[in-house]
Amino acid sequence: MSKDERVGSDQEFKGLRSLIWPIHDFELKKFLPMGLMMLCILFIYTLVRDLKDTLMVSCATGGGAETLGFLKLYGVTPSAILFMIVFVKLANVLDREKLFFCIVSFFLLFFAVFGFVLYPLRDILHLSHDSITSLQASMPRLHWVWPVIGNWSYALFYILSELWGSVVLTALFWQFANEITKVAEAKRFYSLFGFVGNFGLLASGSVIIICANFAKNSTGIEGIDAFGINLKYQMGAVVLFGSILLGIYRWMQRNVLTDPRLYNPGEGTKKKSKPKLGLMESAKMIFTSPYLLMIAALLIGYGISINLIECVWKGQIKMQYPDANDYNALMGKLSLTTGLLTIFVMLVGANILRRFSWRTAALITPVFLLATSIIFFGVVMYENSNGLESNIMGVAVLLVAVIVGLVQNAFTKGVKYSLFDSTTQMAYIPLDQEQKVKGQAAVGIIAGRGGKSGGAFIQSSLLLAAGGGVSLSSMVDILGSILFVVVILWIISVFGLSKKFEVLTKERESESK
Repeated sequence: MSKDERVGSDQEFKGLRSLIWPIHDFELKKFLPMGLMMLCILFIYTLVRDLKDTLMVSCATGGGAETLGFLKLYGVTPSAILFMIVFVKLANVLDREKLFFCIVSFFLLFFAVFGFVLYPLRDILHLSHDSITSLQASMPRLHWVWPVIGNWSYALFYILSELWGSVVLTALFWQFANEITKVAEAKRFYSLFGFVGNFGLLASGSVIIICANFAKNSTGIEGIDAFGINLKYQMGAVVLFGSILLGIYRWMQRNVLTDPRLYNPGEGTKKKSKPKLGLMESAKMIFTSPYLLMIAALLIGYGISINLIECVWKGQIKMQYPDANDYNALMGKLSLTTGLLTIFVMLVGANILRRFSWRTAALITPVFLLATSIIFFGVVMYENSNGLESNIMGVAVLLVAVIVGLVQNAFTKGVKYSLFDSTTQMAYIPLDQEQKVKGQAAVGIIAGRGGKSGGAFIQSSLLLAAGGGVSLSSMVDILGSILFVVVILWIISVFGLSKKFEVLTKERESESK
């Protein structure tokens, strides 16, 4: 880096640029590819996330939103643990570039096979409608479990779609970003990574809506499976954006990490010579480190909270929109709305990260989630008390619940992508190299999944206790009380982690100097 560039990189930005685009020109070579990588990852994640819900809630024989809790607890969580074991072992034998290519390629191959092979053969591979309903009648306590088992390829798609976010976004992308980004850069870069990346939500939401509407227009044509058409188009888009993701990553390895102006291994972090850790040592690192445990507490708090809200909302959507393509189109509208709101919120969030403390930025997500969830649960409780035929200001209460839930989810995810993700990932930066790589992977996969599994455990336990086809919407008073306690504990963890983050950051800065 030239003397002028070193001076320029430390200068404060002036005027409007300091608010909107605090990136130096010479940094664009590093910043833009990272933003585009996040765009591709979020594009794929949004498509498969919305499809997995549509498959299990709307397409699966005997399915519904109530199946999601059982699937997350007994399907996703064990798979996440297994994937972490594989990830740690691969990290010990493969270099960073090969590890990235190996894992991403595996996901892309599965999504392609599902869309073009497994789904068309579903009638052969899955249990029949009569078999599932017979099992539900004979064992009512497991009413919502049998659709998961009977529609196993949908369940597998659901599991890998969930793991895409945990493995590729958290364990691969953010680990890569934390390794090549300094704290000073992260305060300017991280929210804007999300700003660029969330154009992926706009693109994916638009693709979902277009594909769902196009497929629905095929309904009525003899021999045409309308949702199957929708699925093939979307899986084709997944493979395309996945290929772009791999291409960008490879380009960065050749052109960015070889540029000393943009990447200096070890700069800002005190490296220690340590042997690579196995699975048990990695787990021990997490559970013996108060710092990592507090990061895990944030992820668990968010996971439980959003899971309790979303499953109730998805049950409302199924009642309002029973057709699979209509359901999928609404999820696309959610993604499109989330993308628009997130882009706006990220402009604000970038300045919050730069102008206020880490604690202030980290507190916004739990406080906002609590306030909006009170409104949504209030509407559902009104629906339970007055019936589906009731109205709120002349609008059917079921439609109001769907709309309020959509707005609540969109705003919450916008705040999550702009502030929660950035502050959580910033917390890893002052750690040493071993904790960044192995500790972050374990916390991201296990704690992230643990949060959703915690919400799933709560829901599945309530459903097992009730038995039969009881819905989650009938239990919102209990779910709301639990959510309130979880968010309060989440807020307490933010205060505790904030103190340790500030101390550790100062130590690393002193070591660097």
